[in-house]
Amino acid sequence: MVANVIVQSRAERIERGRAARKSVPLASLAALHAAADENPVTLLEQQGVGRVPELVPVRYGRMLVSPFTFYRGAALLMAADLARVPRSGLNVQLCGDAHLSNFGLFASPERRLVFDVNDFDETNPGPFEWDVKRLAASVEIAGRDNGLTTKQRRRAVTATACSYRMAIRELGALSNMAVWYAHQAIDPSTPALQVLQSKRSRRSLRDSVTHAYARDSIAAQRKLTEMVDGRLRIVHDPPVVVPARELDTQQLGVDLDTWMDGLLDRYVRTLQPDRRHLVEQYRVVDVAHKVVGVGSVGTRAWIVLLIGANDQDPLFLQAKEASDSVLEGFTRPSRYRNHGRRVVEGQRLIQAYGDILLGWHTTKFARVPADYYVRQLRDWKGAVEVADLDPEALMLYGEFCARTLARAHARSGDRVAIGAYLGGKDGFERAVAEFAALYADKNDRDHAELERARKMGRITVTAGV
Repeated sequence: MVANVIVQSRAERIERGRAARKSVPLASLAALHAAADENPVTLLEQQGVGRVPELVPVRYGRMLVSPFTFYRGAALLMAADLARVPRSGLNVQLCGDAHLSNFGLFASPERRLVFDVNDFDETNPGPFEWDVKRLAASVEIAGRDNGLTTKQRRRAVTATACSYRMAIRELGALSNMAVWYAHQAIDPSTPALQVLQSKRSRRSLRDSVTHAYARDSIAAQRKLTEMVDGRLRIVHDPPVVVPARELDTQQLGVDLDTWMDGLLDRYVRTLQPDRRHLVEQYRVVDVAHKVVGVGSVGTRAWIVLLIGANDQDPLFLQAKEASDSVLEGFTRPSRYRNHGRRVVEGQRLIQAYGDILLGWHTTKFARVPADYYVRQLRDWKGAVEVADLDPEALMLYGEFCARTLARAHARSGDRVAIGAYLGGKDGFERAVAEFAALYADKNDRDHAELERARKMGRITVTAGV
C-alpha cells in the first residue's frame, strides 16, 4: 500500500502536485549522477550471492548478448543511479523493472486477451518517475540496438513520456471505480496495428497476439513433458529444465514427495476459497527447476506439473523465488515479511486483471528457507519481440506501454497530484528524453565493463543458453 494516498479535495491534490514541481522542477528529472568509483560488475557480483552458483554464468551470458539484454538484468544498477537524483515525492506502487520487455499479453478471468505490466519481482512503493525513466531508457536502448537514428530514438522516447503524461492527466479526471476497471483489451485486428507502415512490424505484432492464444497448459504439456512408463513427466533439458528427480535430494536433505506435497499445501492457503477448491482438484505429479528471464537467472524457479481429471487435464504452475526488491535499499523496506507476498500484493495493486491462481509460500530446499510466489506458467501469455520493431512500431509500442504504466500508477498513487506535477506542456517529456539518452550512454559503458570482466577472467560466462 502506498502511504501517501489519502482522501483530500481535488484542489488540495492539485496543489500538492504543483508544490512538488516547485520543489523538484521538471527539468531536474533529466539529471544523472552516477558514482564515478562504483563498478557495475561489483554490484552484479553482490547480487549473485545466494543465487544458484552454476546459473550465475548463464545470467552473465544473457546480459552480454546486447546492451538491451544487459539493461534487462541491470535493475539494481539503475535503482542505485536513480537514488542519487532528485525525487518528486509522489509515490506509487512501482513495477520496479518497467522496461519494454516486461509488458505483455495474458488472459483475463473472462478469457479476454489483455495487455499489462507482467513482471513484478522488484515491485515496491517509490517515486512514480522511476518507472517512467526505466521505460523511457529502455526505448532509447532498444532503438540503439535496432539501428535507429538519434532523431528516430528521440521521437520514440518523447512520445512514450508524452503518452504517460497525457494518460495520467486523463485518468485524473475519472472516478476511482472507473480507474480501477480500466484495462487494455487486445485482438489480432486491433486498429492500432493498422497504422504501421512496415509489413514486418505489423506481422511481428500480430504474431505476438496470435501466438498468445496458443500458450496455455496444454501447449506447455506438449513442449515440456514426455510419457515415461505410462506416467507423465517433465523432460530433462539441462541447464534450462532439470526435473527435481534428477537432483541429489538425499544430499540436499529433503524427501521429494513430502517437499512437493508441502509446497502445494502452503501455497493453496493463500488463495481465495473458491480458487483453493479448484487447485485442490489437481494432484502434483512432477516438479522441475527452470531457468527464466535475464534478471531472474540464478534465482530458484520451479515449474510444477499437476494433473486433474486425467492426463489431458494438466495445470502448470510456476514458483519463483522472491528476495528483497532492488528498490528496498533506496526507498524503504517492504511491509511484508514474505517477499512472495510482496510480489503478489504489488501485482494485485498494479494489474487490472491478475492471475486467478496467484499466491505465495515459503519452503525449504537444500536446507535453505526461501520465499516464493506462484502463478500459472502459461495463461495466454505473449510478448512483443522488441528486436523486430522499426522506428514507427517502437514509438507506437512505447506509447502503449506508457499508457499501461500510467493506468497502473493511477490505481495506487495520487493520479491528480501526479498530473498536476507534470502539467499541460512538454517539459516532462523533454527532461525524460534527455535522461534516457544519458542513461543509455551509461548502460553502454556498464555493458562494456561486464565484457571487460569476462575477458579478464573476473567472471565466468555461459553463452547461448
